[in-house]
Amino acid sequence: MQFLKPLKIVFATLSILTLLFSGAFITSVNAAEISSVRLSQISEKTRIVFDIRGAIDYRVFQLDNPRRLVVDVANVPQKPSLSHLKLKDTPISKMRAAHRKGDDIRIVLDLKQAVSHKSFTLAANEQYSNRLVVDLKAKQLSKSRSVEEVVEQTDREIVIAIDAGHGGVDPGALGPNRMREKIVVLQISQRLKKLFDKDPNYKGVLIRTGDYFLAHRKRTQIARDNKADFFISIHADAFTDPRANGASVYALSNRGASSEAARFLAKKQNSADLIGGGTALNLEDKDEMLAGVLLDLSMTATMSTSLDAGKQVLKQMGSVARLHKKKVEQANFLVLKSPDIPSLLIETGFISNPKEARKLASANYQQRMAKAIYNGLDQYYSEHPPEGTKLAKVMSGKPLRYIVARGDTLSEISAQYKISMSKLMRYNNMSSSKIRVGQEIAIPGR
Repeated sequence: MQFLKPLKIVFATLSILTLLFSGAFITSVNAAEISSVRLSQISEKTRIVFDIRGAIDYRVFQLDNPRRLVVDVANVPQKPSLSHLKLKDTPISKMRAAHRKGDDIRIVLDLKQAVSHKSFTLAANEQYSNRLVVDLKAKQLSKSRSVEEVVEQTDREIVIAIDAGHGGVDPGALGPNRMREKIVVLQISQRLKKLFDKDPNYKGVLIRTGDYFLAHRKRTQIARDNKADFFISIHADAFTDPRANGASVYALSNRGASSEAARFLAKKQNSADLIGGGTALNLEDKDEMLAGVLLDLSMTATMSTSLDAGKQVLKQMGSVARLHKKKVEQANFLVLKSPDIPSLLIETGFISNPKEARKLASANYQQRMAKAIYNGLDQYYSEHPPEGTKLAKVMSGKPLRYIVARGDTLSEISAQYKISMSKLMRYNNMSSSKIRVGQEIAIPGR
């Protein structure tokens, strides 16, 4: 049996070698490879995608002085190529990679400015391997105004921010013949801007000037940056039942206002200024209770303005379209959640209704809808002109211009402005109390 001993030794040696080679193979399998790195711009974000063959074990964090973002990926023996990446018009000035702690690789992004970042992984599919995605978004400071600037500023235009809903990868609702909400509402928004720009008392600002996507809070930030007095978001409704029809006007709900106030206070160190319209209030140096009270007052005033203006807009829209609801509705739309800028979301009709879709595609109907929205807001601001604006100066001592909407009667108008019908008729050289939609009536006594 002695001859078996050498065999045992041979088998033992083979077993050890097998384990060693096996271990080496396992190590090789566990090693990852960054096969490519891609960079792209998506709206206001810079996206970096690392295509990785193998398992992904990573972490992403930021460092200051100098400002940089670090991406650590475990067990990557080979350094990836970064020289092909085009960094112009991104918050990144330079990218470099080096090994640390064996095969662990560190990729450093030198930053030109402060950014927020988000990272996540995507599993392999038919086109790509495993991916690590890092999104960068430049932090922008609000263009705030001091109280002195607001007080001293006179004869300014009232700024109306006009937001065409959806856009880019988000087409919104789809109507007949591949009609897209994002296109229709942009066309109406462009017409509305022209109407405000033709009036020397106003300035229209388009939030979205083309077919691209913007996040909701980015839309309100653009309105803030332009120091908007009012924010209008234009949409076209849709429903599973093609018979649904009618236009609607929405303001923010009380619940939505409360949740936004809580969010705003929680982030007041980063976004502490209320700058809408004639407001210039900084919350950063206020204690929690005072900041809460001031913010609540601002939200209450903003919602009150939104509802009052919404009533005028809805009334004028009723002269153009059938109304889905006869009053301004309130909902928790994210795009309306601005504590300092009064805002409305306007559904111009149901794109899912074939009859209304044809109207919405018509240039004539788009113009009439834009004119109704303009008339409604102009009616509101003629009665409540903000101090320091051209309109306030114009309206000082000047008769109010009232535009007749569907359902109006002269007796109701006279009661609303506390003036007798006979005086109103004499002032406007009217021989009859009959009025027509779109007629302008001057209201004396201002």
